[in-house]
Amino acid sequence: MVIKVFLASSSGSTAIKKKQQDVVGFLEALKVDYTQLDIACNEENRMWMRQNVPEEKKPANGIPLPPQIFNENGYCGDYETFFDAKEDNMVYAFLGLPPPPGSKEVPEEERNGNDEATEGETVGDEAPAEEDQLVEETDEVTEDTAQEEEEEEQEEEEAEVQEEEETE
Repeated sequence: MVIKVFLASSSGSTAIKKKQQDVVGFLEALKVDYTQLDIACNEENRMWMRQNVPEEKKPANGIPLPPQIFNENGYCGDYETFFDAKEDNMVYAFLGLPPPPGSKEVPEEERNGNDEATEGETVGDEAPAEEDQLVEETDEVTEDTAQEEEEEEQEEEEAEVQEEEETE
């Protein structure tokens, strides 16, 4: 199964660019096999993405913005649902993929009460230190990105205020 991430290579929005980088960086850190499909340079990609995002997931204007994530032809979600899955340590379930051995993410059959952990042991506790480090590094990048976004938005607001004052 191939994960498809629909991106806009020439987006004018820094927020969209950062969200795209966050998704791609996290997938790379987890070594998930994925394909990037550009909607800015390829009209077929843009139309396919717009047609295959479920109606209930489209914004009020009806045009979904990148990044949008699919597993083959099945819709996984947008950045917000990806971020929620990442925060809940459920990215593999979000992507419709089985978690790798040693992952902290508990497989669906074990979440439904069929866990095989013995007394005093929690399913998923045997995650290797390397995965823990990747998750921590990715969390740090996400926090840095959020802080940078806030600073950039504040700078833009200040520039707008200054521009308005100059025109008065």
